[in-house]
Amino acid sequence: MITPLIHRALTREDLSRLVAEIGRLDQGEARAAEEAIQAGAVDRVLDSPVALDAVRGRGGAPAAVPLSILWYVPVRAALRARGVSDVELADYAATLPVVFATWRAVRTIAHGETGIGVWWRYVTSLPDGTTAQAEGAADVAALALWWAGCFPEWVTRRIAGQGMLRAYVTFAAQALALAARIYGPHGPLYGRAAEHVEALHAALTETRRDYLGRDVHSPERRLERYLGRLN
Repeated sequence: MITPLIHRALTREDLSRLVAEIGRLDQGEARAAEEAIQAGAVDRVLDSPVALDAVRGRGGAPAAVPLSILWYVPVRAALRARGVSDVELADYAATLPVVFATWRAVRTIAHGETGIGVWWRYVTSLPDGTTAQAEGAADVAALALWWAGCFPEWVTRRIAGQGMLRAYVTFAAQALALAARIYGPHGPLYGRAAEHVEALHAALTETRRDYLGRDVHSPERRLERYLGRLN
């Protein structure tokens, strides 16, 4: 089952690397970030504009920070810009590209199959109202949201195009809502994720532009992103 893992997996070394990247931009901000971390105000550092600038890197190249921070900081910023301030939801969304960083993980959750029709049949084949069905629904929801947010060009290359992208996001919302209903008071995260699935999808799509896609790390694309941020 996919659950938020960014915060609980962060180490002191991870945060030190973020502070070092902040220091490349502004030594004063780096000292302030270090003091905040020492005081336990980690979220204040992760949410800061200078952390976002540092993670995005100089000249359009991503910073040398752990994958978890590389996704969490911009995803969190993108969600806040859309009025979603829920830290746990940001953690959940940023967890998806970290968990699915290997094809082995993708194949395991997908049970070797691809497509929302296949995934939904898998969920409905599980005993109704059981923990197994809730876990299965949560997993395929995460998979659909990850595909739609991180690899929209793969989803839209099918005949339905943008309609298929819309279908993936809708499917994710429905599967999350099913997991929330089954888990009841133990699964409020999934209900909130279903409610804000559009924002989660948009945040992943916005963030992935810096990391994924054709020629994303070419000098031209890096310059494009850098100039875009100046505006």
